[in-house]
Amino acid sequence: MAYMVPETIPRNATTGERILFESLKEHLPGDYIIYYEPEIRGRRPDFVIIGPDLGLVILEVKDYTKATLYQINHDEWTLRNTAGELITTKSPLKQARDNARLIQDQLKKDKSLVQENGSYLKFPYGFGTVFTRLKQEDFIKLDLYHVIEPQFVLCRDEIDPNEKEFSPETLIEKIHGMFTVWNQRKNILTEEDIQAIRFHLFPEVRISAEFKAPISHQDQLLLSLHNIKTMDLHQENIAKQIGDKHRLIRGVAGSGKTLVLASRVKMLAKAHPEWKILVLCYGIPLSRSLKQLIHQKIDEPDDLLDLINIESKSHHKDSNIEVYNFHEWLKNRLNMKDTEIPNLLEKLNNKEAIVPSYDAIMIDEGQDFEPEWLKLVSECLNPATQSLLLVEDRAQSIFKRKTSLAQDIGLDFRGRSKVLSINYRNTAQIVQFAWDFYQEHSQLKNKVQEGSVEGIEIIPPQSTRRKGPEPFIKGFRNIQEEMNFVSKSITFLHQQKNIQLQDIAILYRVKNSHRISYIDEIRNSLKEHNLAFTWVTESSESKRNFVRDENTIKISTIDSAKGLDFRVVFIINIENMPFTLEEVEEREVSLFYIGMTRALEWLFLTYSGQSKFTQYLDKVINGRSLQPSNHIQSG
Repeated sequence: MAYMVPETIPRNATTGERILFESLKEHLPGDYIIYYEPEIRGRRPDFVIIGPDLGLVILEVKDYTKATLYQINHDEWTLRNTAGELITTKSPLKQARDNARLIQDQLKKDKSLVQENGSYLKFPYGFGTVFTRLKQEDFIKLDLYHVIEPQFVLCRDEIDPNEKEFSPETLIEKIHGMFTVWNQRKNILTEEDIQAIRFHLFPEVRISAEFKAPISHQDQLLLSLHNIKTMDLHQENIAKQIGDKHRLIRGVAGSGKTLVLASRVKMLAKAHPEWKILVLCYGIPLSRSLKQLIHQKIDEPDDLLDLINIESKSHHKDSNIEVYNFHEWLKNRLNMKDTEIPNLLEKLNNKEAIVPSYDAIMIDEGQDFEPEWLKLVSECLNPATQSLLLVEDRAQSIFKRKTSLAQDIGLDFRGRSKVLSINYRNTAQIVQFAWDFYQEHSQLKNKVQEGSVEGIEIIPPQSTRRKGPEPFIKGFRNIQEEMNFVSKSITFLHQQKNIQLQDIAILYRVKNSHRISYIDEIRNSLKEHNLAFTWVTESSESKRNFVRDENTIKISTIDSAKGLDFRVVFIINIENMPFTLEEVEEREVSLFYIGMTRALEWLFLTYSGQSKFTQYLDKVINGRSLQPSNHIQSG
C-alpha cells in the first residue's frame, strides 16, 4: 500500500480523482510516496508519484466526457462546457509535460541529483494523463490515441477496480511506461535522494541543510546541499492533513510538534495571505524561539539553490501573524490579567464585550493551558473558519486539565486527533532513560496507552535509531565541586568535541536555598573558566530578549526550557527535586522528564544532596554494569 500525502483526499475532489487516489494507494508498492495536488513553484499537478525503482511521474487528471470534446489536436483542445460554450485549453499531455519539466528544472539545480557525466537527472522522470470518465473503447472510437499515445494515457477501466477490464498489474506497468527517457538501472532512488527531492519541492517540510561549495558544469553553476533534514512523512502528512476546522495533535517530547505547527503557519499564510493568524504558547523563551522559527520559515525562499533568491532574500508579508506567550497576549491585546478572564467570559456570554478575531489560532504546549484560557482563545476564533490547532504532550503537563476539551472550549476533537509518537530529538539512550524514570514515578502510569488519541492518556515515546552516550550521573560533596565538574565538562566538550556554547544549557529547579545561592555558584564557576553565558530566566526582560542562536551557554529553569532543545544539557541541584514546597509531586515528575528530554545528545545529571529523585539516580548507577563506560571523560 503506497504512502499518500495527504493520507485522505479532500472533500472537494472529483469522483474520478477519488477512484484514482484509492487505486494508487491500494495497488502501488509500500515504498512509493504519492502526493495529491501538491503546490510546487506556484503550480498544482494533480498527482506526483515518487518510487525507488520508478523515479518520478506526474499525472494530469481530466474528467472530460465524450460530449465535452469538440475539437482536439496535439497542442490545443477545444471543449464544450456545461453551458454549451466552447473554450480552448492546452492539451492535457502538454500540461503534464510542462509540470514535469518545471519539477525537473527545479531538481537539476542540485548537483547531487544530476548524473555525473551530463546535465540530466540521475533518475528518470515521466508524465501522463488520466481520463476518469472515458474508457479505452472511447479512446479508440474517437481516435484519441492519435493525439495522445497509449503509453501516456490511463482510462477509467484502467484505474477503477469496479471495471471488469481493470488489472493492478496493468496499472503499475503503465505508470512504469510513462517515460520519454529510459533508464535501466534498478533501485534508482536512495532514501537520501527521496529526502532531497522532498526538500526542494516542498519548502514546508524543511528542517535544515548546509550548502556545499558550488561547482561549474558546462555553462551553469551547480549547487548542492548536504546534511539535508526534512520532516518524516508522518509529520508532513499531519501538517498537510490538518485540513479545515479544529484539530488536536498529541505527541511525545521531541516528536516535532512545534515544527509541524510552524510549517502549518507557513502553509496557511501562503494559502490565505489575508488571514489573521495567532500563535500562542505557555513559556516566554519558547514564544521567542517559536517566533524566530516562524519568521525564518516565512522568509525562506522556496528555492534555496537559486543564488539570486539567496542574495536578495524576499521577505513575505507576515504582519498578519502574531506570536505570543499566553500572558503576554492577554496584556498586549486585551489589556488584562488572567484573574479577569472569568468576568470577561461572562460578558462575552451576555454579548456585552468584544474580543479580537483571528482566522486561525495555533496553540503549542496546550497541556499547560487552563480550561478558561482555552475558552477565551476559542471565543476569538472566526466562526467561519474554525481553524484551531491544539498541540500538546500529556507527559509534559504542568497543570492538570480536569475536564474534557469539549467541555473546555465547546469543540469535540474525537476523530480530529493525530499522534506523533516517534522521538526525533533525543538519542535512543536519553529517550529510554527519561521514559523509565517517568514510568516509575508518575501517578499517571495507568493512563499510558499505546497509540491512544482520546482522553488524557500518555503516549509512550518510540525512539529513533540514533545512538549516543548513556546519561551521565554523578553526585558531589558540595555545589562548588559540582559546578567545577560542569564547567570542566563544558570546556572539554567545546574544545575537544567542537560543540558551540549556544548548543549547551544548564537547567536548575531553584536558584537559591536558605543557605546558598545556586545561581551565584553557577555564574562564578563559568566566569572562572572563561565561559560566556546568558541567564535566560534572570527576569521577565531577559526572557523576552532570549535569542536562541547567541553564542553563549544558556542558564534556565527547567520550566522555561520547555519546547527548546540543546546538544548538551546539564541538570544540576537535582536534590531540590521533588521541590518540598510543591504540593503536587506529579508536576515535579513531569518537570524532570521535560528537562531530560531537552538534550539532543549528551545529558548530565548532577547533585550534591539527597532526595527521592537522587535516590533513584543512585540506584541506576549501582545497577549499571562495570564494563568500560562510553561516557565522555573530562578534566
